[in-house]
Amino acid sequence: MKRLVLLDAHALIHRAYHALPPLTTSAGEPVNAVYGFASMFFKVLEDLKPDFVVAAFDKKTPTFRHAGFKGYKAQRPPLPDDLISQIPLVHKLIEVLGVLHFEVDGYEADDIIGTLSDRVIKEDPQIDEILIVTGDRDTLQLVGPKVKVYTTRAKLSDTVTIDEKAVWDKYGIKPQQVVCYKALVGDPSDNIPGVYGIGEKTAAKLLQQFGSLDRIYDNLNHIEDKTREKLINFKDDAFLSYKLAEIVRDVPLNFKLEEAKIQNFDKEKTVRFLESLGFKSLIRRLLGENKKSQTESKTKGKKENGQLSFI
Repeated sequence: MKRLVLLDAHALIHRAYHALPPLTTSAGEPVNAVYGFASMFFKVLEDLKPDFVVAAFDKKTPTFRHAGFKGYKAQRPPLPDDLISQIPLVHKLIEVLGVLHFEVDGYEADDIIGTLSDRVIKEDPQIDEILIVTGDRDTLQLVGPKVKVYTTRAKLSDTVTIDEKAVWDKYGIKPQQVVCYKALVGDPSDNIPGVYGIGEKTAAKLLQQFGSLDRIYDNLNHIEDKTREKLINFKDDAFLSYKLAEIVRDVPLNFKLEEAKIQNFDKEKTVRFLESLGFKSLIRRLLGENKKSQTESKTKGKKENGQLSFI
């Protein structure tokens, strides 16, 4: 089986930063997000054994969504300085490991992932499975017969793979209905308004009955009065929310699958980089010594500098 892993680097950096306690180098440089990202990346290599890997990053510049709706993500506070300073280090780590990566003005990492996923399915039949590794659920709309989402739960080491059945079991909808679902219920984390007063159960019921946002509005006369009134009053918000929630699949990318092939990266160079950050347990893991040390002691290697315990 040939497997492609698409890393939502931006989401993983944020997930690591908020999941782990503060961690600094001997020089006082914050590195908890870098540590968490690196640990998740090594876990992906160990657990998923991909043949190809691509990382997608957000850029600092506004996207087409900001241009269409000034309120998009406007409620979010500025990134903390101790997180901003770690993003270039994650870029450096990805480069040291030889991982193909993209970031494109005007688009988010999700759009890059959506574009790559669609393109590979259409153009590269050698790929049997695509796994999107992320820290959030925005990419559930991309799930399909060949595409799954691999994400974290409470702890960074606690992962779950989400397929079409899992989306249905959780939300009562199909993956291709996720955008319509978000158009109805909104998404406070991105400041996507949705239809005021419509919750998850009502949205799922409407989509089960009518199939899509357009079909819901085509059948307003078949919807009970209170819900119909909400849909009419907030129609503009519903269709705006659809545009904001939809991952685009046509980002201009110069991509060839073979360039994403996992190569034998320079271990010496990687070890030097990890040493500069004080990541001793990750070096042991990289060199294949982690299993041995776990056999010798169940607790040895679980904490680094007395702070981290998720490995």
